[in-house]
Amino acid sequence: MEPARILIVDDEPFNLDLLEQELELLGHTSVRAANGRAALDRLNEEPFDLVLLDVMMPALDGYAVLERMKAHEAWRHTPVVMISALVEINSIVRCIELGAEDYLPKPFEPVLLEARIRSCLERKRLRDREMAHLRTIERERRRADELLRAILPVSAVAELMETGQVKPRLFDDVAVLFIDLVGFTAWCHRQTPDVVVAEIQRLAEAFEIVAHEHGLENIKTIGDAFMATANLLRPHADPVEAAIRCASGMVAVAAAGAPGWRLRAGIHIGSVVGGIVGRTKFTFDLWGDTVNVAARLSGLGGGCTLHLSREAFARLADQRAVRPIGNVMLKGKGEIEVYCRVLTSSDEGN
Repeated sequence: MEPARILIVDDEPFNLDLLEQELELLGHTSVRAANGRAALDRLNEEPFDLVLLDVMMPALDGYAVLERMKAHEAWRHTPVVMISALVEINSIVRCIELGAEDYLPKPFEPVLLEARIRSCLERKRLRDREMAHLRTIERERRRADELLRAILPVSAVAELMETGQVKPRLFDDVAVLFIDLVGFTAWCHRQTPDVVVAEIQRLAEAFEIVAHEHGLENIKTIGDAFMATANLLRPHADPVEAAIRCASGMVAVAAAGAPGWRLRAGIHIGSVVGGIVGRTKFTFDLWGDTVNVAARLSGLGGGCTLHLSREAFARLADQRAVRPIGNVMLKGKGEIEVYCRVLTSSDEGN
């Protein structure tokens, strides 16, 4: 049996001496308390593995000490063995009802004392292991929740936790923004992996911040491309303008990197299908023509240019900074009417 720290409470010095000697022989450490009030003071000072508590004491008897222990958040799970010359069944029942683990009559038999102590300590250690296990489970659950909230929208996490699934749905009037880094693939071939990942991490973190500042939802990073939406999960009165400001906000951030990145961006607005895919690794994603057109538009131009579909252009209150470039053939879509705008960081606050 592992050594334990045991509080012994009795108003008779002889009984304290006797208990102390027996506990020392069993390899345990004992701390004395000469009365009930002293016992509570000791409990306030340090934790104990077990309390051996006399019933009959002046001022504050064992019943009162036991009752206070079981009402105290930090002490209620500390096992208590009552020791008393009283052998009436009513006293034993009262102690058990108040929460005592066991009852030992005086004068006690050392063998019986050892058995009582061993049994109580074993139950406590089993409970301590169980509580540690539960704390680990709770810690892992919170970590899993945090990871879910990091990769999924808040509303999707709430639905997933409540029902175990997230039903796909159709979202109308969603502005989809794609941002692409010019020359990223060629740059990657000249860099070490840690440099590439560090730069993508810097840009991804910055994009999350900029998107949030302008009321957009950051959806995903695909290689060197970033995708965000406006008016998907959070209502937005002017989703296209918000997407333009977000793209403009990324210009200075991208240029501040060692490669001095130039950006291309594409914006389309329309309906999208959104949902969660995966069984062990969840991903929230969007599908549909609106997503495909925005992605294709982001690949046009030579850098620091924003291309908009006709539908996105029509939503602009001020169209003077945008020029038409005519019909453009997009892969998988055919010809669509496209408009162009130069991206500058000064547009962000407009």
